[in-house]
Amino acid sequence: MSIRASFDNELKQLKSNLMEMVLLSQKAIEDSIQALIDQDENKANEIIANDLKINEFDEKINHTIIQLIAQQQPVASDLRKIIAALKISSDVERIGDLAVNIAKSILHIGNGPLVKPIVEIPKMANISLGMLTDVIEAFNKEDVNLAKETAMIDDQVDELYGKLLKELLELMTVHPESLQQITQLAFICRNIERLGDHTTNIAEHIIFMVKGKKYDLNA
Repeated sequence: MSIRASFDNELKQLKSNLMEMVLLSQKAIEDSIQALIDQDENKANEIIANDLKINEFDEKINHTIIQLIAQQQPVASDLRKIIAALKISSDVERIGDLAVNIAKSILHIGNGPLVKPIVEIPKMANISLGMLTDVIEAFNKEDVNLAKETAMIDDQVDELYGKLLKELLELMTVHPESLQQITQLAFICRNIERLGDHTTNIAEHIIFMVKGKKYDLNA
């Protein structure tokens, strides 16, 4: 096998590991939202325990990238793909951490009566998860336009977050006895909002990978 063929195979494996990591983080977020709806403490504990798998993928990807750079001395376009994969894996690892944060908030809330039906939070989560699905498609297709379009949806997430936070702050004055629960719901909303931010970061990494220049999609 030629050096180039060997390098291409390693790049494919790197991408495959990254995709598996994305799926694990995506499922962790989905499971955390369902656990919130069901107030399922067992599922919350399972999400926390499973984060180890995501961290292991992150370490594996980092190790592979170090080896690729050291052994293959990639040209500029290949190097951008490797650097983008490194940055994306970091954001994906943080997405897994967000799921853990949500799970921990669920444990703090417990299974008592809720001061507010869990309706808007899953809506915000679905928009953010849709962004993640689309941005990974943009990565696979190296589609800059799709990456940009996906990042624009983050404005919807931010708007919903602002509305929910306002409602929760108002509930604190109406239900001071449920201050801890309301605070944890606010934390959950913040973590979902951060999911949109990390997805926007991934979109920026894709543009760097394809175009070779940094692009601020938060501007």
